Amino acid sequence: MKKPLISALALATLGTALWSCAPTAKTTTATAPAADTAPAPRSTPPAPVDWGRQADEFLQNYSTQYQQLYTQATEAEWRSNTRIVAGDSTNAVATARANEAVAAFTGSSQNIADLRQLLEHKDQLSEIQIKQLQTALYNAANSPQTIADVVKRRIKAETQQTEKLYGFDYKYAGKSVTTNDLDELLRKENDPKKRQAIWEASKAIGPTLKDGLLNLRGLRNETVQALGYPDYFTYQASDYGMSREEMMTLVRQINDELRPLYRELHTYARYELAKKYKVQQVPDYLPASWLPNRWGQDWSAMVDVKGVNLDATLAKKGAEWQVKQAERFYQSLGFQALPPVFWEKSSLYPLPKGANYKKNNHASAWHMDLNQDVRSLMSVEPNTEWYETTHHELGHIYYYLTYTNPEVPVLLRAGANRAYHEAMGSLMGLAATQKPFLVGLGLQDPKAKTDQTQTLLKEALNYVTFIPFSSGVMSEWENSFYADKLPADQLNARWWELVKKYQGIVPPTTRGEQYLDPATKTHINDDPAQYYDYALSYVILFQLHDHIAKKILKQDPHATNYYGSKEVGTFLADIMRPGASKDWRAVLKEKTGEDLSARAMVEYFQPLMVYLKAQNKGRKYTM
Repeated sequence: MKKPLISALALATLGTALWSCAPTAKTTTATAPAADTAPAPRSTPPAPVDWGRQADEFLQNYSTQYQQLYTQATEAEWRSNTRIVAGDSTNAVATARANEAVAAFTGSSQNIADLRQLLEHKDQLSEIQIKQLQTALYNAANSPQTIADVVKRRIKAETQQTEKLYGFDYKYAGKSVTTNDLDELLRKENDPKKRQAIWEASKAIGPTLKDGLLNLRGLRNETVQALGYPDYFTYQASDYGMSREEMMTLVRQINDELRPLYRELHTYARYELAKKYKVQQVPDYLPASWLPNRWGQDWSAMVDVKGVNLDATLAKKGAEWQVKQAERFYQSLGFQALPPVFWEKSSLYPLPKGANYKKNNHASAWHMDLNQDVRSLMSVEPNTEWYETTHHELGHIYYYLTYTNPEVPVLLRAGANRAYHEAMGSLMGLAATQKPFLVGLGLQDPKAKTDQTQTLLKEALNYVTFIPFSSGVMSEWENSFYADKLPADQLNARWWELVKKYQGIVPPTTRGEQYLDPATKTHINDDPAQYYDYALSYVILFQLHDHIAKKILKQDPHATNYYGSKEVGTFLADIMRPGASKDWRAVLKEKTGEDLSARAMVEYFQPLMVYLKAQNKGRKYTM
């Protein structure tokens, strides 16, 4: 989920009291008899400042107030996402007020001055103190009160954009539909004309978000520029300890490493879908409406592996079973049961028919108070997709719970980097869908013959097809949007230029600037300039899975069963426990023995290359 912002008046006052003067010893003057000449008073030099102690005091006070304000803001955000009532701005107003309070606190001028002063004395501070202070200064850049009016306007604009985003009434065939409905239709409909209408219905929200997004770009850039960042994309990349250029180089490298496999998948998909939709002329580029996902980021629904589709089995078990089973999986690895608050306060299932309010259907995990209040916002239905998603979201939840420990200060209760959180969720989603795991749960018949190549193809159509979208289209478009100041009359053109270049996909009809197709992706609006997190997370996921399969379980990475392995649980907990208190590169190297690399991912899908090249023999490559 996106991080809420924060009002720092109390801490600013505290900071002023703490830092207005350094302690000095008092000087005294002796009074001598008038008859004698009084000796000149000797001044006592000021006592040296104990910067370590000063940092401790500052961080203790800062963290207490930050946690309190963060909790209030997250509660308000939760209400705004779980109860959206048309025409009722109560939640939006409360959310804006709570986020303004966070912003005023984290970005207070006094806090910024104090943080900078402390960081000037790094040589006298511990590594954990420095990490906390740098985190606080990074947070300050998102809401500097030196430009309080800009921050306030940005928060208000973000709240309004969220309401538009999740309150939109999608229409298809004259009826109101949810995004879940549209996704289901795109997975199952075989008529190309109907598919196009469904796809266009999913894009109808775009124009309603254009003015708000352009306004947000200006406000987001202006906010971080106050602390020296040239643009919002650069600011987000700096959270990895990387420049914008370094981040773009990294995501382009990942895309290049997987390009040969993606090229085979793209060729395969063009011919197979043309056959499926009874189209005589195989197109050079994939029409966006042909794919079973609104953005072409996941094509896995193209393939039904016999014995692997769990929809019928899961339908009998129900939605609640899926969430409970995901919890049992983590417990089998040695993790504790979820705290009662998770079950009491989460919003896990679709709203009942006829509900007089809406909710955000996008799955997310929430660390409400940076302590034990953890929740998930989902719309779980008993099907294979939500089965994987529940395991993924609980990966985030258990990450929260594991780094919430006395060794990790409040400010460092986060993933080793943002991608680690996604990697952990996706890793557990992958583990929960491998055949030995499913057989162990009784979800799959052990005698059922499953085609390993088809299983691998389905996985590639999920994981590999995602990379050009995440590291290519999304990262390049947001880089252009924020850093290169992409002109307002080129927003959609740039999007489709990138979609064609990276994904080999084109729109089914001309999409001029009256549309705003990038804005139909929720993250562009409410989780901006950090979608590369997901691309990096997939790379990390396969590095971790490769290590677990080969070094811990001694199993084929394509056929593992993590269930019940306390050793796997210990390996994962050791990565989770330090939160952001250790450098992410060091964590990866220490646990897997290698630096960030797509090696494991490429190797995992290598057996598929032989199959795809045979299938594509004689076919025209267009990428």
